[in-house]
Amino acid sequence: MKTACLFFMVLAAAGIARAQDVLSCGYAPGWEPSGQKRSYVADNLFDYKDGGAEGYLAFGFTRMTGIDCKHGADTLTIDISEMTDADAAYGMFTANRDPNLPVAPIGMAGQIQKQSASFAKGRYYVEIVTIAASPETDESATLKPFVAAIEHRLEGRTSLPETLSWFPAQDLVSAGLTPESVLGLRLLKRGYVAKYKQGQAFIVLESSPEAAADVLKKLRARFDGATDAKAGDEAFEVKAQYLGGLCFFRKGSYLGGYANLADPAAAVALAVQLAARIP
Repeated sequence: MKTACLFFMVLAAAGIARAQDVLSCGYAPGWEPSGQKRSYVADNLFDYKDGGAEGYLAFGFTRMTGIDCKHGADTLTIDISEMTDADAAYGMFTANRDPNLPVAPIGMAGQIQKQSASFAKGRYYVEIVTIAASPETDESATLKPFVAAIEHRLEGRTSLPETLSWFPAQDLVSAGLTPESVLGLRLLKRGYVAKYKQGQAFIVLESSPEAAADVLKKLRARFDGATDAKAGDEAFEVKAQYLGGLCFFRKGSYLGGYANLADPAAAVALAVQLAARIP
């Protein structure tokens, strides 16, 4: 037990070291550190993020390291958050990105705006913010070398979560990770939700087929009038007050389905297609 604990302590320390090692103000000429590097964990993140800490914790935040930089009257802040896994880091990015701006191929996904940049790579979520002497200045040219250098040095996955590819592309409006209460249901703890022009789909991974079957059984008990449906390994359909026509199915350890459609039959037809796309 002592050996195992020591092993995981070393792994945790290595994760901190990797994030701290890439923190530097020297990725663009003229920038110097302003103060010491900082570090936060879940217990004290509120000291730094105040009201914004809840969002980080919901997505599985474990620790953050950061540094402030200065160039004359201009300042730049770099924060690297380590999440529980790559899906959580990607979810954190999608929750905070500007939906009106395009997503760039930085790590798994990223954005560079006039005064800020963010991206996710592996289990890391990176935020860089500049404050120029003139608030109207476009600082994107300053941000780019910092983004490129940090993205290159951080370890981790650069491909999008595989689950996203299982959602049909036709009429898709958006898709992202919901960290808790998928579709507003506490039984569905964390999963991907895809919004379409009509209705929305979801996919949730449970720990085992047995666990998924237990959750599906509990979900069915919540909806009066639910009837069996043919999708995946087992399924039910129902017309619900707030979720409209819906279908929930289980395939192996995955739960999925469609909601907010005109009638349950339409939800079942789409659920059959979605279940077939899940390996």
